[in-house]
Amino acid sequence: MAEPKPTFYITTPIYYPSGRLHIGNSYTTIACDTVARYKRSNGYDVFFLTGTDEHGLKIEDKAKANHQTPQEYVDGMATQIKQLWKTLEISNDKFIRTTDQEHVAAVQKIFERLLKQGDIYLGEYEGWYSEDDEEYFTETQLAEVYHDENGKVIGGKAPSGHEVSLVKEQSYFFKMSKYADWLLDFYHSHPHFIQPESRMTEMINNFIKPGLEDLAVSRTTFTWGVPVTSDPKHVVYVWIDALLNYITALGYTSDDEGLFKKYWPADVQMVGKEIVRFHSIYWPIVLHALGLEMPKELFAHGWLLMKDSKMSKSTGNVIYPETLVDRYGLDAVRYYLMRAMPYGNDGNFTPEDFVNRLNYDLANDLGNLLNRTVAMINKYQGGQLPAFKSGVTEFDADLEQTAAEVITTYHDLMNQMHFADALAEIWKLVARTNKYIDETEPWKLAKDDAASDQLAAVMAHLAASLRVIATLISPVMTHAPKEIFAQLGLDPATLSMENLALADLPAGKQVVAKGTPIFPRLDTDEEVDFIQGQMTKSEKTKGRAAMAAKAQKQEAANNAEDTELVLNKSEIRFDKFEKIELRVAEIKAVDHVEGADKLLRFQLDAGDKGLRQILSGIAQWYPEPASLVGKKVIIVANLKPRKMRGQISQGMLLSAEHDGDVKLVIAPQDLVNGSSVE
Repeated sequence: MAEPKPTFYITTPIYYPSGRLHIGNSYTTIACDTVARYKRSNGYDVFFLTGTDEHGLKIEDKAKANHQTPQEYVDGMATQIKQLWKTLEISNDKFIRTTDQEHVAAVQKIFERLLKQGDIYLGEYEGWYSEDDEEYFTETQLAEVYHDENGKVIGGKAPSGHEVSLVKEQSYFFKMSKYADWLLDFYHSHPHFIQPESRMTEMINNFIKPGLEDLAVSRTTFTWGVPVTSDPKHVVYVWIDALLNYITALGYTSDDEGLFKKYWPADVQMVGKEIVRFHSIYWPIVLHALGLEMPKELFAHGWLLMKDSKMSKSTGNVIYPETLVDRYGLDAVRYYLMRAMPYGNDGNFTPEDFVNRLNYDLANDLGNLLNRTVAMINKYQGGQLPAFKSGVTEFDADLEQTAAEVITTYHDLMNQMHFADALAEIWKLVARTNKYIDETEPWKLAKDDAASDQLAAVMAHLAASLRVIATLISPVMTHAPKEIFAQLGLDPATLSMENLALADLPAGKQVVAKGTPIFPRLDTDEEVDFIQGQMTKSEKTKGRAAMAAKAQKQEAANNAEDTELVLNKSEIRFDKFEKIELRVAEIKAVDHVEGADKLLRFQLDAGDKGLRQILSGIAQWYPEPASLVGKKVIIVANLKPRKMRGQISQGMLLSAEHDGDVKLVIAPQDLVNGSSVE
């Protein structure tokens, strides 16, 4: 009988569905998915949980604003988030919603138990509350306070920058203060419980040593929450309701606690640093009060910043993952997010860094290595993988040692969730393998009949290295590893971390006749412009008045339709077509845009007062662009100008494409510059 697999339980925070999730939110889930895939590939029985935190005043208000019931609102948002996880190929085993009846029933049972054993008591709360944060603050915790003319505090801002209001109401409280000494002892005896360890120091100095206050755990000023069974005018405070999901998802307090007994305690609970206090202070205390084991590790990662500020819809600097996946593919997005975030610290997203990572790491380094290897095996070995033999060339040993060291270090880093460092380690092997090609010079070996064994050994080492690389990147990238295996003639089903070694290359496999580039190189300027154009505009800049907001929304819709028309992506109404202004223009000058291989800069006489400048990515079809001077073309004259590579482009040149060949539409020379094309 086979030994049972070791278990591994990992959780994301459950996401608050008050708005669409962006790439900053997606980072956490992709990171957890990376861990889950890594552990499964190493033979673990993994349970991976994610979900949505669906109660609270903010949700109630959102629903009212959308003319929906709270349940209708959260149903729609949960569907949207599930679809996003499907798009990102998240391999979660369960998606919990705090509106699930099983969860609601469990929360009610747990609340009554804690009330009965004296950990929860009824009192009155008066303090400052942030609806956006779903959090209470003392006056000393506020980042900013407002005073009236008599010096009385009348309002302020939470540390997050959100406004607070004074709340006074009857509330149930959890005796957090009762467990402060126990929590400090637990921290000291489990110094690695919170990662990175600096977060533990922050919790001790900022929240525990100053005096841990009892926590209000119910509300009466709204109804959208889990009702307290013994006092239904109270609903359970969102942070107690939400935190319990990690055990209710496993069936805790239900008739069947099989999953709970199998997987609890959690091996890793991953959260963003903004909610580490709730998970590192309140959550352990609640578990201790219930007599349950603590999670083995709480990992609080940093933020993905946009130009040193947190990604936020209110500041207009949001990028949505679906946009990037649609244009660049899922692997590119997953790779970038795992590569860009340093361990435990904040990372910075810039369009330039994103495109450069894709071009240099994926297209140049990895993609080119695969293309060259497949082409050479076809050319020199008849398309068959030769047997792996060590020590045939003087460079074999160094490549083999690098591979062995990378595999060992990679496992250490992945087990510590140092994702960026683990990927950097893989790319050491990518770089070493590319160097191995330059060292062994297989094109020279192919000309020497006496070097056939060396040539075969080189091809085997290249294929073996790619097999290892594909396996190591498989927790992060879900498509490229399988494609690499397929191009090498290997079965993607054999992707496994267990006992991975360079020498285990299966001989005699038939590689593909011609490999398709898995990561095409991108035009940097064009893609940077695209990403910048996708950044969400600030909601606040749309104006306060509903009429103004509606007008801007309509204008944006019209602009989108006009753009869609110009790009010829869909059928349109005739009234939209009439908005396009086509004009005859004469090319007065044309040259290359410095640093942009695909761009030509045209100076045109389109009947305007001066010359009009248009940039066009057609340089590869016009190697001698000066020959176009004097010709007349058709331009779209009423497009909004845009900036490309630091240059302004004031329109679009009409061109035709057939079988990959692009040509400008040339107008008759006798047409007057500026003439309308009807």
